[in-house]
Amino acid sequence: MAYRNGTYVAFHANGTDVPTDSDIKYYNLMKAWTEKTDDDFSMINSHEKASSVRDSSKKATLRASLQERLRNSKNMVLIIGQTTRLDSDWVPLEIEKAIDLYEIPVIAAYTVWDRRILSPKYLAIHWPNALSDRIINGTAKVMHIPFKKAPITDAIATFSPKNKPPHGLWFYSEETYKQWGIE
Repeated sequence: MAYRNGTYVAFHANGTDVPTDSDIKYYNLMKAWTEKTDDDFSMINSHEKASSVRDSSKKATLRASLQERLRNSKNMVLIIGQTTRLDSDWVPLEIEKAIDLYEIPVIAAYTVWDRRILSPKYLAIHWPNALSDRIINGTAKVMHIPFKKAPITDAIATFSPKNKPPHGLWFYSEETYKQWGIE
């Protein structure tokens, strides 16, 4: 059995390796937060725990590497941006494996919404079908948050296979957001 202490971060690369043209910029921001030592943000990055693969690797090799990373993860941060729902390749696979095979909770972090999320169903227009289907059928355990450091920090520290959100439309309370200074 794998030691599951990492956080797997999934995002839509939008078919490019140019950081400003895809959601990789948010993943890179999370890595920068981790490198800073003057605050309490901490993340064991599942992508750094497994051997890296080049973009030119065969699809089967990439798939195997992604699955190894997911197998060693306690949760998944799914960065949801403008184009995430359009991804028909890696993001749906990552969601499927995370929920159906490895049964890890998903932390849906929205770059398209910077305020409190008190009714996640209104953000459904941004969900990839793989996530939407699993929320509807009840298999996804999802915490919905804006892409902000405080809620991401808390969610990464809180959720694991043994401590999942109770259902697919879970969110922090208004009081919690107030404590973080998020309107």
